Amino acid sequence: MGKVWFVGAGPGDPDLITVKGRDLVASAGAILYAGSLVAEATTRWARTGCEICDSKSMALEEITAWLIDRAAKHATVVRLQTGDPTLYGALIEMVQPLDAAGIDVGVVPGVSSAMAAAAAAVESLTLPEVTQTVILTRMEGRTPMPDGETLRDLARHHSTLCVFLSITLLGEVRKELLAAGWRDDAPILVVHKASWPGEEKIIRGTLADIRDKCREQKINSQAMIIISPALGARQWPELKRSKLYDARFTHRFRKGVKVAQ
Repeated sequence: MGKVWFVGAGPGDPDLITVKGRDLVASAGAILYAGSLVAEATTRWARTGCEICDSKSMALEEITAWLIDRAAKHATVVRLQTGDPTLYGALIEMVQPLDAAGIDVGVVPGVSSAMAAAAAAVESLTLPEVTQTVILTRMEGRTPMPDGETLRDLARHHSTLCVFLSITLLGEVRKELLAAGWRDDAPILVVHKASWPGEEKIIRGTLADIRDKCREQKINSQAMIIISPALGARQWPELKRSKLYDARFTHRFRKGVKVAQ
């Protein structure tokens, strides 16, 4: 039996796949990509004769059956998933049947849309003495949230929130954050198709108006929502600087020096 690799294709731009992921695509005998979210261009490195299939119409059992069948025929089989396979990727659901079939599995991480969205907007998810915590979460929908993980519970930390799979629930997002103590004028960032060439849209607003702004832009899918006290820091007149680059700060590569006040 061959080995099945779950490869993070990144957020959209084919060039954001990792070098290891690209090399696996180039060596694979069969590739199954999530066509509803992964650009077909990400398969452009595949060799001549590689079997390439789009899984967007497949159910879980069809996906795992395809992977098991191709692993019996090829040394390397690649499952291309959007972003990073370990985030909202149904990874374990697909791995368990492969384990049961005795098929070796590997995972190659990918760039998450959370990081791609922040990069697109030139924002930092963390900022000294403002927030040092990033929470990756989603609104409750057809998939219920575990106890203690509602957006309201998590938002009480007032740290950075990266909210996946929730763009159609912006009204509920606002209610949950207001209930957690955020203000209606709190800045919020929505990035649609972060890094997708020619398709990326960046929308800035507040809890009060972001829903209307997204409706005007007809954004109802494939969007990352970021709420953070660090948003907009690029325009702040003063910042608390990182100790790592402070001339007075000693670490193992540099001795701190006294700086005149």
